[in-house]
Amino acid sequence: MKPDRPEGYGGRGRTFDLPAHVREVPAEAVRDLNLDLIIYQTPKNYFGDQHEILSEAQRRLPRIYLEHNTPRPHPVETLHPVADERGVLVVHVTHFNRLMWDNGDAPTMVIDHSVAIDPAATYTGARAAGITIVNCMQRRPRIAGLDLFERARAQVPLDLAGMETEPLGGLGDIPYRDLHRRVGAYRFLFSPIRYTSLPLAVIEALTLGMPVVALATTELPTVITNGVHGYLSCDPDELIAGMRHLLADPDAARQMGAQARELAHQRFGLDRFINAWNSAFKQAMELR
Repeated sequence: MKPDRPEGYGGRGRTFDLPAHVREVPAEAVRDLNLDLIIYQTPKNYFGDQHEILSEAQRRLPRIYLEHNTPRPHPVETLHPVADERGVLVVHVTHFNRLMWDNGDAPTMVIDHSVAIDPAATYTGARAAGITIVNCMQRRPRIAGLDLFERARAQVPLDLAGMETEPLGGLGDIPYRDLHRRVGAYRFLFSPIRYTSLPLAVIEALTLGMPVVALATTELPTVITNGVHGYLSCDPDELIAGMRHLLADPDAARQMGAQARELAHQRFGLDRFINAWNSAFKQAMELR
């Protein structure tokens, strides 16, 4: 952490309950820690923060660069920040991302996300409305699909949650400890994002047993089967038609939700996630 908790140094956060073994450390004390491995998550981490925060010995430790994002500015011609760094393992969160980034000679692997859902949270679909969960849509309106959300909201009941959504008539940043219990009451989740990694909100909804309506872009076509786990299309009118069907037929929504839960258990389970990350740690250690 740093005083006033600037971006990247915010600590545990206001709306997340993290386990006790996740510890906050003042930035100036990091160089005194006995560490095994360093994980970078942004270019700022790699090119700036490590030289300010880490000791010289720590900078020689095994390294992982965890890449959350799709490449920008160009979807296929963008060189990854640590391309050609053979001593850094690049972990992508989707196969789409690894495919599209130019990783050079950097070693790579893919680890799908997982989520820890409150066991008390379940899908009921009792509320005849959909919900979209996207942070700060107005900062990246085309990528986040703000226009598609507003188009859908004009035709079907649809709420919006996430950071800075209040100016858009949204519910704001719902604390994570409460999020899934509230979301489970909605009939479906709508993800309007055009270009992103696989959204955590989608994985959370599938894990809850909730049907998902989303654009057939990036990694999503490898996850959701149209008409089985929800609705998937690049045609907004088809997606709105799917929303209307889910609103009119709660039994169909529950059936799709049950199939979504089974999918999430198979592909995004925590045991699989833990095993994959242990493999990543081993590979990063061997690189050094």
